[in-house]
Amino acid sequence: MDMAILSKSILTINSGSSSIKASFFSADGSRRNFRYEHLHEHKGAFDQLMLDLAGDTPDIVGHRFVHGGDIVDPARLVNADERARLEGLIHLAPLHLPGNLIGLDLCIQHFRLNVPQVACFDTAFHATMPDVARRLPIPHELGLRRFGFHGLNYAYIAKVLPEVLGETAYGKVVVAHLGNGASLCLMENLKSVDTTMGYTPAGGIPMGTRSGDLDPGVMLELAKLYNIEELSDMVFHKMGLIALSNGESSEMNALVSSNSKHAKFAISYFCRQVRAAIGGYAAKAGGIDAIVFSGGIGEHSPKIRTEICDPLAFLGFELDMAANQAGLNRIENIASKPIMVIPADEEEMIRDLCQKYLKPPK
Repeated sequence: MDMAILSKSILTINSGSSSIKASFFSADGSRRNFRYEHLHEHKGAFDQLMLDLAGDTPDIVGHRFVHGGDIVDPARLVNADERARLEGLIHLAPLHLPGNLIGLDLCIQHFRLNVPQVACFDTAFHATMPDVARRLPIPHELGLRRFGFHGLNYAYIAKVLPEVLGETAYGKVVVAHLGNGASLCLMENLKSVDTTMGYTPAGGIPMGTRSGDLDPGVMLELAKLYNIEELSDMVFHKMGLIALSNGESSEMNALVSSNSKHAKFAISYFCRQVRAAIGGYAAKAGGIDAIVFSGGIGEHSPKIRTEICDPLAFLGFELDMAANQAGLNRIENIASKPIMVIPADEEEMIRDLCQKYLKPPK
């Protein structure tokens, strides 16, 4: 990489439905992180970000986009055509893309044409999935397929895994990105070969307010009871942990702190489904060489990691309870295959993707 390019500054934006996360990577190699949560409107938080940057102007801005559609490009410069294409994808990720677009539009308004804007796609990492993982068991002419998500963090983990795991990183590794949105990815040779999320981020394992995979017959029954707007609201906001806990909470940390039977049930259900996904990947791949936990729950909840891993001794995975409780990077016992905790860092991956669009100074 040209050092002149590396000496430029990059702002990364992850604009969600109710939060904005940003990181400013300075030309001197330093990094500042910013987070604004529980937003009712994004502009106020964006204005605060501009104040917090204290006059620093990036050479380029990279934005996380949850869905990139059918393209395989990991990132694209945003012009009018690309902005319109992204608008047309909202129905594929209605919980995420509107917030992603707001962040993009606020940056375009603030920086005008002086600073290039780059869209970085969570779906792109899964472009390496074989047809047997990408295909849905529905008529091909419908044009619907599995995309997979959380790809920016999976790409980051694939980038750093050889440093911390050596040759085993190139084997069969299951990464569990567990947060309010949650998925798992099976990697072989650091590439995605399968993932739990499908056509939209509503599929796979249960999440904070999303059910994960459901019997299609359940959706047919619900469609008799609700119109499309009501059903869409239920699918994205009223299922998953919030439903399993009988409305107690969609937040795993709140459920872990609770002594209610509903909270305990929701936790057990969630961990059982994560274990099932890991076991399924072991069957698909003919074994697993390592497990990696990431995301808010995966990184910060020893209890959840314990409940997921305890029944997996038959696959060769056993926790070191003290290391797990301390949240160390390596949490397996001496006889176990590797079990790791790697903090999510989509921002570093966005920075890397932006660098190819930076032009060296004349």
